[in-house]
Amino acid sequence: MEEMNITAEARTGEGVKGALSKIRAEKKVPAVIYGGHKNPVSITVSLKDLEKIMKAGKNTVVEITLPEGKEQVLVKEVQYHVVTDLPIHADFQRVSLKDKMDVVVPVKLVGESPDVKAYGAMVEHILREIEVRALVSKIPHEIEVDMTPMTINTGIVAGDIKLPEGVELITDAQAPVVHLTILKDEEPAAAPVADAAAQPESSSTKGKKDEDGNLTKNAAPAKDAAKK
Repeated sequence: MEEMNITAEARTGEGVKGALSKIRAEKKVPAVIYGGHKNPVSITVSLKDLEKIMKAGKNTVVEITLPEGKEQVLVKEVQYHVVTDLPIHADFQRVSLKDKMDVVVPVKLVGESPDVKAYGAMVEHILREIEVRALVSKIPHEIEVDMTPMTINTGIVAGDIKLPEGVELITDAQAPVVHLTILKDEEPAAAPVADAAAQPESSSTKGKKDEDGNLTKNAAPAKDAAKK
């Protein structure tokens, strides 16, 4: 398990546009901690710390130190400004190291089938994330799928993936993850025979807002991808 430690500040006046703008101007990001049968807490984290967390991966356990004590959390969502692409809000979910939880983990393809070079086979990466259940300490940042033994017209489904010890698959075991195929040569279409005099010429020419109301787009770990 990878764990990070950051220090955050409690904040008040949530939803007040001027206050939020001032926070962001100071290179800080408004955020909220929720879950764990406790009341939500509004906080402020530094932009630098949030970017460090996102770089480490969405399933990284973060210990946030507040004046009232420490909170262990996972990043659930980060909202970004639609123009500047800078983080403008973050959601953290409380976690317990003693409890299992369901999370979405990215699927990473590794290795290469010999048929890719030998026959020009095409890789179809269908499922880019899978859902698993594990103790927080066992949650992987990503799941690797080895492409080396694959051959043309064969595929790997979710149930074929070897998961780390202590990690249980939640996604449908029959859900296709990756497939190796080859494009068939297309037969050239025969030119139609027509009486030029009888054919008139024709023309083919026809033919979620954030707290202060900014438009946002959402990120997630590691996000790519269908949840399955």
